[in-house]
Amino acid sequence: MTLIADAQMALSLMDLTSLKEDDTAQSILALLDSIDPNIGLPAAICVYPQFVALVKQELSQRGWEQVKVATVTNFPSGELKLPQVLAQTHSAIEAGADEIDLVLPYQQLMAGDPDTPWQYVHSSKLACGDQAKLKVIIESGVLATPKLITEAAQLAIMAGADFVKTSTGKVPINATPEAAETILKAIKNSGKGVGFKAAGGVKSVNEAQIYLRLAEQIMGADWLSAEHFRFGASSLLSDIAVVVNGQSERS
Repeated sequence: MTLIADAQMALSLMDLTSLKEDDTAQSILALLDSIDPNIGLPAAICVYPQFVALVKQELSQRGWEQVKVATVTNFPSGELKLPQVLAQTHSAIEAGADEIDLVLPYQQLMAGDPDTPWQYVHSSKLACGDQAKLKVIIESGVLATPKLITEAAQLAIMAGADFVKTSTGKVPINATPEAAETILKAIKNSGKGVGFKAAGGVKSVNEAQIYLRLAEQIMGADWLSAEHFRFGASSLLSDIAVVVNGQSERS
């Protein structure tokens, strides 16, 4: 595929994200204003729970109802009590969230306790029901080893995740091709229709291409749709615009 075609595909697979501590209604509206519908629309907008209703309303007013609204729970540390996480989930869905990005209690997994993380995913999936997709953030950069990343991905899949997501974007190492390959292979080996989301650190179309080709190699080209593959990103949007508008000299 050409660079422009990959740029347009990356946009269609993007969860355009703002998860900054100083986010405001104004900054979230500015995020939406950064979208050029002439180039294309992202798959979703991912924001903190308090902005879900605002984004849902704005998307409707702009005629962009096909764009999903995603939010985060147990974010970013993965250390909240399960009742708090479920309360966040129910509240977000009531506000209009279509997708819930849950941080797995990965520290528990690293400590040798897989049961607690399984319960968080399973209970969150039950809370989502058929109203919202559940994307489970395993924090692959902290898990670090292929063994732990595989274990976390397998656990999330078995407990009911709709997607396995690499990272919160809040730790030193976020999405990497190596972690992506490990997660994609775990998904393929599971035989389940679970998706993959690369989040944190994918800032250019050239970087996005690495993940697109990797997914094609492992899962097949037909698998590359918003139902199965996402990028969690913000600055990637501006590079996509540069590429699509023909301002790039890159090959």
